[in-house]
Amino acid sequence: MKSISRSLFSSWVCAIFALSSLSSVLMRAQDAPQPAIHGIAVANMDRSARPGDDFYEYANGDWIKRTEIPPDRGRIGVFTALSELSDKRTAGLIEETAKGGSPAGFSARKIADLYNSYVDETTIESRGLTPLEPHLKAIKAIRNKQELAHALGEGLRADVDALNNTNFHTANLFGLWVAPGFNDSDHYAAFLLQGGLELPDREYYIADSDRMRDLRGKYQTHVSTMLKLAVFTDPDARAARIVELEHAIAQTHLSLADNEDIHKANNTWQQADFAAKAPGLDWAEYFRGAGLSQQPSFIVWQPGAFTGESALVASTPLDTWKDWLAYHLIEAYAGVLPKALADQRFAFFGKILSGTPEQRPRWKRGVDTVNRLLGDEVGKLYAQRYFPPEAKAQADAMVANIIAAFRQRIEALSWMDPSTKAEAQAKLTTLYVGIGYPETWRDYSAYEVKADDIFGNFWRASLFDYRHNLARLGAPVDRKQWCMTPQTVNAVNLPLQNALNFPAAILQPPFFDAQAPAAVNYGAIGSVIGHEISHTFDSEGAAFDSKGRVRNWWTPSDLAHFEAATAKLAAQYDTYRPFPDLPVNGKQTLGENIADVAGIAAAYDGYRASLAGHIAPAQEGFSGDQQFFIAFAQNWGAKSREAAARQQVMTDPHAPAQYRAATVRNIDAWYAAFEIEPGDKLSLAPNDRVRIW
Repeated sequence: MKSISRSLFSSWVCAIFALSSLSSVLMRAQDAPQPAIHGIAVANMDRSARPGDDFYEYANGDWIKRTEIPPDRGRIGVFTALSELSDKRTAGLIEETAKGGSPAGFSARKIADLYNSYVDETTIESRGLTPLEPHLKAIKAIRNKQELAHALGEGLRADVDALNNTNFHTANLFGLWVAPGFNDSDHYAAFLLQGGLELPDREYYIADSDRMRDLRGKYQTHVSTMLKLAVFTDPDARAARIVELEHAIAQTHLSLADNEDIHKANNTWQQADFAAKAPGLDWAEYFRGAGLSQQPSFIVWQPGAFTGESALVASTPLDTWKDWLAYHLIEAYAGVLPKALADQRFAFFGKILSGTPEQRPRWKRGVDTVNRLLGDEVGKLYAQRYFPPEAKAQADAMVANIIAAFRQRIEALSWMDPSTKAEAQAKLTTLYVGIGYPETWRDYSAYEVKADDIFGNFWRASLFDYRHNLARLGAPVDRKQWCMTPQTVNAVNLPLQNALNFPAAILQPPFFDAQAPAAVNYGAIGSVIGHEISHTFDSEGAAFDSKGRVRNWWTPSDLAHFEAATAKLAAQYDTYRPFPDLPVNGKQTLGENIADVAGIAAAYDGYRASLAGHIAPAQEGFSGDQQFFIAFAQNWGAKSREAAARQQVMTDPHAPAQYRAATVRNIDAWYAAFEIEPGDKLSLAPNDRVRIW
């Protein structure tokens, strides 16, 4: 994603692991998925578990017991199944375009050529390291720190998204993000973010535990092995210096929890300010290399990191920086280089870091590549084939119903001043909701794809995307621009655009089933819709007004009440410990937890309104309210390998799945539906339940 966003779950999770599960879907991932039972997956439940003690186990326990994680996955669940379905459909569309014989240069031809270049391992092996050589020679030719600054600038890419944690730890020294400005949301601004690390987060470098020390040792061995495979001399010594430099960079970084504070991120630096505020890097040369010499100002998200990393440019020997540049280049392109490099990268980042025994098949990675580099071209075909107008109309109606429920909740708040309510209502009035697919598609005509050059295709795609973003700087904002493709199984809130995206791929069973009862649809996709709407008012979204500007639209007393409630929620999540030595970080996950609490509350209101006074039909003895909450909890059932689960806790702004299901303990209706008693483990006294919206 290339814009400010708050998604249902992080994109790296979506692409590699996926977060949620209903086991029946795993067995029904056919080309036209139709659930055998149009309702909750009763077979997945463990009715021996007390709902008041472990609602997650109650809703998903039997599925958890009988399900095995595939060897090419770190996690499995319903999003896995839907992602697999989307991949199969996309692969079919790619195959059709390849058979269609489209002339070279046409979009369909590009799709086929990009995919074929990725799966053509014979050509990749035959070329060896040749594609890397000119770039490694350019690094080797750097003679001084001025030329280093230019090279670092040339490596800048638009590959970060702070609010959605996308490529947040960019392998480049810094990352560029082009998005609506914090203070001028009508025009695209240049954001600069900290970078320079290969491991997922600063804690992997600085945490003082036996586990992390062992992991850092294995990482250094991996760096040495990659350099050895790339025929570097003295790889062990080079690797030691690279890891030492990355450790120093990590010490300058802002933590993920602190990164969530928008107000700390709103730092406008004029280009002339960089030399004084972050001395050590030749900034004029850096911006010249990046093609940004004419950009007058930037929003610097983490000023301390810029000061610290710039100082490291001055204090660290030039040869160490050249080794750092070479290693990061090799790592970034290992997947499209000879098998030995690709396998070594997976051996560390897949097996050791994430605990995944086997790499995904090449064809699946090829589909991911096409989706990432030509996503809208595939999206056009996907939307035409798999998202009919009637499905869009049904989803539109549900979104409208939940927005109406949210309006009523805001109006009913006894603690909120009328002036604050008016601004909150204005945000809902101007909220853009995209359903299924975007109104305009991206133009890839300037992106050159060659059927026998996957390294070049990756390199040109990176530059194409970067230049596309540079061209937007200062231009008027398109508030209807999407940051997801129709074939993506996810959903997103874009606070600077005051917009939501619900791709076609998530608007299908089990999340949305036209034949399922309202209770199940509202508990499943309704809670997802409510979650994304709620991001408009979470700990970050509340900082933006109806036009997407960072502006305090709260009265002091309202803001104090809001902050007290959110602090209470953060403290609740601080008590969760998925591992004895690794608790959930309530501050890090706060925005997502707010969205879960408010989202399920609004979805429940929408469900009750949809009944129009009638009694919901029962399913196997479960009342409508019970079905609603079970459907919500079944959204979040999942199985994870320990390494993947630990990585999520450390690096993800979303809480682990079992604690997202536990959101129900803050909802009064859940207590009545399941006759929860005060002594139950999840039970909270009414005054201890968090109520925000």
